[in-house]
Amino acid sequence: MKEVSTTSAPASIGPFSQGLIEDGTVYVSGQGPIDPESDDIVGESIEAQTRRTMENIDAVLTAANSSLDDIVKSTVFVRDMDDYEAINDVYETYLTDPYPARSAVEVAALPVDIGVEIEVVARVSR
Repeated sequence: MKEVSTTSAPASIGPFSQGLIEDGTVYVSGQGPIDPESDDIVGESIEAQTRRTMENIDAVLTAANSSLDDIVKSTVFVRDMDDYEAINDVYETYLTDPYPARSAVEVAALPVDIGVEIEVVARVSR
């Protein structure tokens, strides 16, 4: 396994890596709307939070020699399923057809006070 680490995404807040590469696949830990420079939560709206989350995912993928176009599976953790459509509207602007397989799960809480967290699995570019 090879660890993926970048200062362009927030540092991990626990005993886990931003990402790991194994056998041509990168596994990106859950990313949220945290500014990597200030460590502050970004965005009052769920749309702004989703944009920052996707930018953090993109940064980890880039560090792994991968991209948003290489995502094969994502999991979206959302605090309020009423935000589902708004999250989808932003999420869709970062990805292209065919879209990754995906699960979306409403959760009672996340490690920090955010509305969305997304983890992905992607191919590593060759």
